[in-house]
This record gives sequence, C-alpha cells and structure tokens, in this order.
Amino acid sequence: MAQIGIAGGSGYGGVELVQILRRHPQVEIAWISSQQHAGKKIEEVYPHLRGLLDLRFSPIEELPTSGLDVLFLSLPHGEAMKIVPGLDQDLIIIDLSGDFRIADSKTFEEFYHLPPPSPQEQKSFVYGLTELKREEIRSARRVANPGCFASATLLALYPLFQENWIKGPVFVDSKTGSSGAGNSPGATTHHPWRSNSLFPYKPFAHQHLPEITQLLSKPDTPVIFQTYSAPFVRGIFASHYMELGKSVTDQEVADLYESYYGSDFFIRWIPGCPNVSFVRHSNFVDIGAATQKGYLIVWSVLDNLQKGAAGQAVQNMNLMCGFPEETGLDTAPVHP
Repeated sequence: MAQIGIAGGSGYGGVELVQILRRHPQVEIAWISSQQHAGKKIEEVYPHLRGLLDLRFSPIEELPTSGLDVLFLSLPHGEAMKIVPGLDQDLIIIDLSGDFRIADSKTFEEFYHLPPPSPQEQKSFVYGLTELKREEIRSARRVANPGCFASATLLALYPLFQENWIKGPVFVDSKTGSSGAGNSPGATTHHPWRSNSLFPYKPFAHQHLPEITQLLSKPDTPVIFQTYSAPFVRGIFASHYMELGKSVTDQEVADLYESYYGSDFFIRWIPGCPNVSFVRHSNFVDIGAATQKGYLIVWSVLDNLQKGAAGQAVQNMNLMCGFPEETGLDTAPVHP
C-alpha cells in the first residue's frame, strides 16, 4: 500500500482527495494537514465522513520527513513553492496549486501577483494534463496539476490546434460552480450573491489563461478567454467559438476527436451539446460540437473538483506509481 500525505486537506480540493483515496485499493492516507483545524478529527470538520476515516489533521510543520510515498499539495497559491525545496527528491509530489504550472517567471508574476518559484524548481515539475502529457507524467517525480478551466479548454481545443483547423481567434466562454472559489466565504462567493445570478470575472486576466496559451502555443490563433460565476455548486461548462479554414461536417469533427481521445477512458464524445450534470462527482470530461458553414462551436464539461483538481491528481498518481490509470476513479457520475 502506497503511503499518502495530503498537505492542505481541509479545503474542497483536499477533502475531494480524501474521498477518492479512501476507496483506492492500493493506497493508504497516512498523514493530512490543516493549519486552521490542526488537532481535529476529519469528521469534526466534514461530518459526512463520520465513521469512514480515522484521521486527524496535523499542522504543516509536522510533515513527515520519511515514510510517505506520495505527497499531494492542496495549498493556496504561493505556499507549495515554500515547501518543495526542502522535500526529498525521490518523493512523488503532485501540486494542485498554480505554483509550478507556468514556465515563464514574468508571466507567472503577471497572473498570480506572487514572486515566482526558482527556475530550477519550476523545471522539475511536469505539467499534469494526463491525456496530453501521459508519457512525461509516467516517468516524472513531480507534477503540476492543471487548473480546472485550463483542463476543460485544452482538451477541447488541442486536436483542432494540432491539425491547424482554426482560422483566426478562438473565443472561450467558461462558467464555473461556486465550489471553484474554495470553502472560505468571500464578497462574491456567498450564497445570496451567487444564487440565481451569473456574472463575469477577471476579464483577460484569469490565471488559467497562460496555461492554455503555453501548451497550445500558436501566436496567429489567439485565445480570448472569459470566465463566469454560475449558480451551481460543481462543474465547468466551457464553450469555444471559432472560424475554421475550411467547411467540415459534424461527422468529420467527431472523427477528429475520436482519433485523439478514442482510447482515453475519461474523455467521452457527446453528439450535440453535453450537460454538466452528467459529469458531476466523476473524473469524466464530455465534449461535443456543432458546425455550420465553416464555423465551429465546441463544448466541454467537467467536475471542477474531480477532473479539474483532485480526480486528475489521482489519475496522475496512478501513472506515476504504475497503477492502472482508472484505479479509484471509475465511478459513475451522480445524477440527478
């Protein structure tokens, strides 16, 4: 049994890791931290786990120096980079924050408003979008887990960019549920503000944008990216609008995505428009499209706490540890 540590286990991403890993047949959660709840049992903070786990939160200062095989870092941006330099080089590390996702230091500072990690530490991390970086992840010891918006958009656009189908810019409209804002209430995240509402935020400045442009890397095909807060709890619904350099049929679009993702268990092609309700509480990404007279709309949906965070982190762990990729993750979405 691989021994697992979770730094930052009381946030939504951390508790999602707990919920996945407790049913994983080849791992055991050996240590979990929370500064706010240090000393408390996990069921005191998350009563839905009562009777399922005998875990107690520790302060981060008590991170074990040995005995762990895998360490998940589910900490606020800027915290992982403080911890990583002191960790064993052989320890498998999967960081769920944005600290090591961006290769260019100036771009990191611009979008995260933090001093960047050292170039040496940043280069030691592989970008962890599993379906696009599988072989690099398999041989890595450190992985920077992607952002939820970036995962939805990169999986939707990657085949089109690779095949040079797009003419001109891509316009992205991406909506997220309230759990994406974390479990600390804020002025625009509490229920009276978000309920029955829809509003944009961070125009041209969302921190997941440089992840997208870094991987797609086509200056003549800019990505215009806008995020919205939506009145549901879990999920990302991303719409991508573009002009193509040629006229294609719906079947040709479906064939393209089948050629890229046909063997990927967690990517599902949906005829027409997917529904965010049909991926909730799962690691699946549903992608669909519509085309007319040389224009294309591609939709992608995922659960922001699963494929957008903890589920993808466990998927990456499975690769790095030599487990079957779907282990602990092949549960059906919950609907209704």
